[in-house]
Amino acid sequence: MLKQLFEERPGDGALGMVGLQRRSATLVVMLATLMVVLDLGLVNIALPTLATALEVSESRAVWVATSYQLVCAASLLSFAALSHLMGQWRVFSCGLVLYTLGALGASLAMGLGWLLFWRVVQGLGGAAILSLGPSLYRKIFPHRLLGHAIGLNALVVAFGLASGPSLGGVVLSMASWHWIFALNVPVGLVAIWLAWRSLPYESWRRTGFDWPGALLSMLMMSGFLLAMERLGHGQSHTLIIGLAVLSLLAFAAFVWRQGRAPAPLVPLSLFAEPRFTSASVVTVLAFIAQGAAFVALPFLYQTLMNASPLQAALLFTPWPMALLISGPLAGRLADKYDPALLSAGGLVLFVIGMAGLAWLSSAGSAAYLLLPSLLCGLGYGFFQAPNNREIIGYAPLALSASASGVLASLRTFGQCQGSAMVALIMALPFGSVSLALWLAAAVALAALLVSVLRLSQPARVVAS
Repeated sequence: MLKQLFEERPGDGALGMVGLQRRSATLVVMLATLMVVLDLGLVNIALPTLATALEVSESRAVWVATSYQLVCAASLLSFAALSHLMGQWRVFSCGLVLYTLGALGASLAMGLGWLLFWRVVQGLGGAAILSLGPSLYRKIFPHRLLGHAIGLNALVVAFGLASGPSLGGVVLSMASWHWIFALNVPVGLVAIWLAWRSLPYESWRRTGFDWPGALLSMLMMSGFLLAMERLGHGQSHTLIIGLAVLSLLAFAAFVWRQGRAPAPLVPLSLFAEPRFTSASVVTVLAFIAQGAAFVALPFLYQTLMNASPLQAALLFTPWPMALLISGPLAGRLADKYDPALLSAGGLVLFVIGMAGLAWLSSAGSAAYLLLPSLLCGLGYGFFQAPNNREIIGYAPLALSASASGVLASLRTFGQCQGSAMVALIMALPFGSVSLALWLAAAVALAALLVSVLRLSQPARVVAS
């Protein structure tokens, strides 16, 4: 795969990068993406240790993860839009600086207050990295290799998901919680150095920035995520409804503003391309299903099947390991064949796997769940890389940063919606893990139906 990814043809210099610069820039995006993806697994597994070490309740310690996620999600669209003014390489590099600085501060924090402050700084850096990472591949690679690059990105994400909890467990068994954050500092410094040397330079542009739109996007995302977080903790229904209403009102005002702003955060012209819009809808639905499964399966393994945390981690491993194989392969195929067709095929496997998990959840033996979990990983890899290629590839090059920000926001929204769906079902008198998995399978089926309908929409060739 790497040989094909870095092969050069005449004219590549006019469409992307060549030689050592392409390799260095790719390494920057990979390192930055890996740091951010690893964060969730590393920090989540350290929360009980943090609560004990800082002498705070577990509910307060959870904010070490929640504060980062809230700030990151609320800032995604703003950083994507800011890149139109400052240039993608500056915003991405500043994101690396913020993330590394936040990691250093968190590793030295002596109390919960300072730890939360540095996590907010990390969240801002993570937002800049996640919102621009995929779009940078449009700058680094010619269009004929875009699917290969996005497949490589899927490989990095899958590795981060698979290794995060295990790496966190190893670190905590050998050192204090401070090293959970300190690990990112040397990696971040290397990525910063490489970024300033290799990322494509862009001059400042004389464009405005949609400050009202940025504020509305922050209210929209943070209000929704807070509502979902409170729902998962069984908080007052009045508070949850109030936050949800605030989020909906902010969303309506945001859409209205984007149609009238001189320099909108999200140009609505992006959604004039039917394939882009369909791929966006499929992304939300698929990530709802995945987010629900990621929350429900630990309960299934540990609560109903009495597996230890380590055993539960091993039982979950087939999903990301299969993704390691199918993601890069699907990315390569998406450069030759219709990405929508590959996505639909992947979703068929994903739906079968999800239905298998739901059906066998009451079997009483975790061994029966290994094959469905493997199918979920294979299917999701064949869905995600081609689908992401459609979202990034069908956007005009000038709007690739906006498309990347939309992709990151849709992914975050879907994952949080899936988590909230499981929390709501488990809180019902008749709720169960099995019901949550069946509902997740139904959402995956809806994603498949939308993806099949997308096949009837005309595909167009997008210039690099």
